Amino acid sequence: MGLLYREPFNTDKTQPMSPVPDILWYTRTPNPTPLGLASQLGWFHDEFRSEGIKIFTLEETPDPALRTSRLDHHLPNSFRQGGNVPAIWARSQGAASRVVGMNWLDEYQGIVCRPGSGLRSVNDLRGRRIGLPLYSSRIESRRSEALHGFLVALDVAGLAPSQVEFVDLAVESATALPGGAHTYQHAQAEYELLIRALQRGDVDAIYLKGDRGLQLAHLTGARLLFDISRHPDPLVRIHNGAPRPITVHQSLLDEHPHLAARFLARIVAVEDWAAHHPDETLAYISRETGGEVPWVRLAYGSDVHLRQGTELTDTAIHALEVQKAFLLKWGFIQHDFDVQQWIAPAPLQEARRLSSELLAQAL
Repeated sequence: MGLLYREPFNTDKTQPMSPVPDILWYTRTPNPTPLGLASQLGWFHDEFRSEGIKIFTLEETPDPALRTSRLDHHLPNSFRQGGNVPAIWARSQGAASRVVGMNWLDEYQGIVCRPGSGLRSVNDLRGRRIGLPLYSSRIESRRSEALHGFLVALDVAGLAPSQVEFVDLAVESATALPGGAHTYQHAQAEYELLIRALQRGDVDAIYLKGDRGLQLAHLTGARLLFDISRHPDPLVRIHNGAPRPITVHQSLLDEHPHLAARFLARIVAVEDWAAHHPDETLAYISRETGGEVPWVRLAYGSDVHLRQGTELTDTAIHALEVQKAFLLKWGFIQHDFDVQQWIAPAPLQEARRLSSELLAQAL
């Protein structure tokens, strides 16, 4: 049963409401997100089926113009949860998106080298060749997180960026593939290319992350120099996937805030479901990322089912500010914007109320 809509919040009743949309769109990347879990559970269809509102992912449409909204968020009545780099890039380009929630799930982030390289720690990277993936796309999520990871490691070792040699490793951009889809198969292929460059001796160290990166490093015998995910400071652990914002098009918040809140409420409800279904959560995440369950557990932690919450904490918001400043400084985005103005807290507040009703109905 869907959540009963009573009264729209934060709505100017002097203005006529636009017709209720017959389609809501969403997209997510092949990573563990509460939105992805809610999708696999079928909750979005459950919520809106009785009203005839259809739910589609952008990956399902054959229209390339619609599919580009995965990156630029131009499509009204649409939601996205995934890496923060594309979300920040789109906003810097003027996208009418708003952040209505975030999930912070730390994952394996490894600086690795090949066996026999003579490297024992990040302190030994002085004068060495650092491999950075180079893409043809406008949004270089993986390059930015690899660069950030190396800058963090160099800083911990007391080294400056000028004391290493950065080497570009050309990777076919996943955003150049049909539909702009970035599947786990594409990510696996990218990591394999980086590993091969490492094995050939083209570079001395590369950055890998997540369950796919961890498994590939293990299978190829790559040696871990530094695991960023173990650093105690969350602002040091920032990367494309931490935090992962949920964004919604501004027009939906303006015209149908109740629909946005109801969609978000289903994402919020994942936290309680996951906490009570640890094995199922691992299985769903495995399907989402394409990784095997044991590697999912190692990469994201045995308590991954307890970290599926949706928040708008000060730390997460500040992390977006830090990430935006990094992307601006290093040329990944060209236009600045105010992160605080990007945040829309009202939908999450309403979603929490609706989610509580949903849980009460289930009891």
